[in-house]
Amino acid sequence: MFVMPPRNLLVALACSSALAFPVCAKDGAPAAPDFSGIWARTTFGYDLDVSGPGPLKNLARRANGTSDAFKLVGDYHNPILQPWAAQIVKQHGEISLAGKSYPDLSNECRPLPPPYILRVAQMQMLQEKNRITILYIQDHQYRQVRLNGTHPARVTPSWHGDSIGHYEGDALVIDTIGIKTRPGSLIDMYGTPHSEALHVVERYRLVDGNAAREAQQKSEKEYGRPTTEPVYVDFDYAGKGLEVRFTVEDKGVFTRPWSSSVTYRRSSSDWQEIACAENTEEFYPGATTTVPQSDKPDF
Repeated sequence: MFVMPPRNLLVALACSSALAFPVCAKDGAPAAPDFSGIWARTTFGYDLDVSGPGPLKNLARRANGTSDAFKLVGDYHNPILQPWAAQIVKQHGEISLAGKSYPDLSNECRPLPPPYILRVAQMQMLQEKNRITILYIQDHQYRQVRLNGTHPARVTPSWHGDSIGHYEGDALVIDTIGIKTRPGSLIDMYGTPHSEALHVVERYRLVDGNAAREAQQKSEKEYGRPTTEPVYVDFDYAGKGLEVRFTVEDKGVFTRPWSSSVTYRRSSSDWQEIACAENTEEFYPGATTTVPQSDKPDF
């Protein structure tokens, strides 16, 4: 991956325009929470300290006890996994232990489904009356959330799925179904698969600055800071952070619903663009991989 030159002016103008109008409820009700601005994370993983069924943990550890980002061995013993899914996670771990990288939506430059898209290091939310657009720094990805709507009776599957949202007090709740699948579809860094039955519910809310900092530090204690990508968090910012709690349900893959969370803090940089280089020869030495291709010309 490489970082393009600073801010894309057109995106910046669009963001400024979209954020110029406050998001208010009708009939004098309190305004919706304001999630505007650029948010960032320092890790790629999901929080593990959750009550009840939770996400996979990396069985490969560094000497300091943190997850080894270069040896991704998901805990295939986690009871949330159906046996066939556990076997896939185990196979991915064996590939990683051999010093290779298994096919991943991120290293293949493909769209990331929720909740895996929460691994992206920087994002911002554009709030409008009937819609929320979430921009992600990686690979020009974005999601559109219809507010106070319903899912269609027949959803056409798409890479980010069909998302509807509503406000519940100080929280934004996003419900997503209809997430498209392909060989190698996954929802975490360990290659855990998903099916078209995947259903994700996210709850976004602002949290105290101290709580956001503590959540970040706890996540770093598990995963460590990335060594291959920039860190965009403003560590001196003491204001509120953004917490995203989510629940995953997929009867085709998991034995039960499971939950986790991630926490963002304010970004230290302006909006950047990170584009994935479509290089099929450097997936790992001696092997090639596929990149997105069109079956027919666009014109």
